[in-house]
Amino acid sequence: MNYLNVENLTKYYGEKLLFKDISFDINKGQKIALIAKNGTGKSSIIKIIQGLEPAESGTYLFHKDIRVGFLTQEPNYNPNQTVYDTILQSKHPKMETCLQYELALKGNGNLENAMKAMDEINAWDYEQQIQQILSKFLIHDLQAKISMLSGGQIKRLALAILLLQEPDFLILDEPTNHLDIDMIEWLENYLNTENKTLLMITHDRYFLENICTDILEIDNGILYKHKGNYSKYLENKAIREENQQINQRKAFQLYKKELDWMRKQPKARTTKSKSRVDNFENVTDASKKINKDDAVDLQIQMNRIGGKILELYNINKSYQNKIILKDFNYKFQKGERIGIVGNNGCGKSTFLKIITEQEKIDSGKIVVGDTIVFGYYNQDGIQLKADKRIIEVVRDIADFIPTKNGNITASQLLEKFLFSPEQQYQFVSTLSGGEKRRLYLLTVLMTNPNFLILDEPTNDLDILTLNVLEDFLLEFKGCLIIVSHDRYFLDKLTDWLFVFEGNGKIENFIGNYKDYKYQKKQELKQEKQVEKEQATKVDKPKDKPKQKLSYKEKIELEQLEKEIPILQTEKENLSNKLSSGITNHEEIQAISVQLQTVVEDLETKEWRWLELSELA
Repeated sequence: MNYLNVENLTKYYGEKLLFKDISFDINKGQKIALIAKNGTGKSSIIKIIQGLEPAESGTYLFHKDIRVGFLTQEPNYNPNQTVYDTILQSKHPKMETCLQYELALKGNGNLENAMKAMDEINAWDYEQQIQQILSKFLIHDLQAKISMLSGGQIKRLALAILLLQEPDFLILDEPTNHLDIDMIEWLENYLNTENKTLLMITHDRYFLENICTDILEIDNGILYKHKGNYSKYLENKAIREENQQINQRKAFQLYKKELDWMRKQPKARTTKSKSRVDNFENVTDASKKINKDDAVDLQIQMNRIGGKILELYNINKSYQNKIILKDFNYKFQKGERIGIVGNNGCGKSTFLKIITEQEKIDSGKIVVGDTIVFGYYNQDGIQLKADKRIIEVVRDIADFIPTKNGNITASQLLEKFLFSPEQQYQFVSTLSGGEKRRLYLLTVLMTNPNFLILDEPTNDLDILTLNVLEDFLLEFKGCLIIVSHDRYFLDKLTDWLFVFEGNGKIENFIGNYKDYKYQKKQELKQEKQVEKEQATKVDKPKDKPKQKLSYKEKIELEQLEKEIPILQTEKENLSNKLSSGITNHEEIQAISVQLQTVVEDLETKEWRWLELSELA
């Protein structure tokens, strides 16, 4: 069943062509991601099919019998309304009844009437879903005014409302922004288990890997379609670019040959030679299309770092009754790469402000080395002046910038960050969200820091910029602290975690986020096993007959005995590939992600096989 048909869409932004004559279909059950560089039209496509922006040409059509739900980057709600009233605007009968029941439970309404209404429309299962989704996205105060919520809270509210409306077709623009890692993993599981059709824009590569059935890529205004998840997309893109390089080299050889012929300027212009002259322009164009894949070139010079870096002694910090840090001690060493994770509101950003002495502590001592230069990319620092030209933003900091290869001008530096000479004289107001973040990142790196602090740096950045930023950070010799909900980014760049567990408790964990989740998963399995053994000892009577497998469980056991050896072989093959000496970074990453999926699947099936075997 076709849910959406898009035909020959063309869109300009001012004089800039975003895309031309793109067409695609989305069918029931597909989960599709849209990938492109910042500023090349991803969000414009969403706005066009939402009816918020016109296209220069082309059409789109939704199936008439489906319900479509949109999540935009900046939801627009009435600031004077409460959360409760905002949710009710969705006009979902079960939702309204359940919310009235929730308020009645808290003393705001007649509980008996609310329970009767719940019975009449059989809304108890839906009530559990509301409780789960609202609590998962930390929406507790239904009487809070929208004006009192942060941008992140409003985005989470919009996502919760969308999921509760239960549309057939979800269209999501950066759904993981402003979610903590636990929320993202829950959403990932929800979208995988629910029979939903999905079109989304996201830079979260684990999200792309674990959810997508298809990927649409816009490159230089052309739409490419890829069947499969993120790993398959990387494979297809690499093959396409390799073929393009081959064709371009052939075109260049032909160009040299034709140029030599043209220089001879034959006087006798036969029809054949005239045709060759006319074709020369086409050959010239083809030869000049040698792929210079636009990439951010980060070569900012780092200040020298001395022996003493940053030392924290018995740091305490609280807000009213909420404890952020309690007797926290840590001495940073050269080259440390620390990731910070924890639920929203647990104090991660406050910790960064304490380190940079933007936030006062209640007690303790902070010692910063004399040579330390902080580069602090924070969520509040994106406030670039809209009426300034892009090049003015950079020149306000410096006209010349030292790099590893000598001084360069502000304009040259902007070109390395994908701001063309023409674009540099445009106003900041013309930039997309991702382009503004790229510009802000540039202003942070211009200070030549040796201690980088990045608070949610991946929000709104395209995958190309993220890849190059990651490569730069891997080569960065200074200290690095990252707060991020991007699991891929954390796994690639950190080898130590501060896990904020709440109430001032911070766990130091050696390893990246993937290692941390694996350890927690193993600990949970052990706890469940101990609970199971204790329950068996306490509750199971000695004379109770042994439980037998049901017919369905017997079939499941037989199937597991077939699947487990296959997964074990696949695990061994992938492990051998990783140790075979391959050097392609993208291939290594793709195999690693695939191996992790196989390992987790194998563990789950082995655990289930053990349970069924014991019963058998």
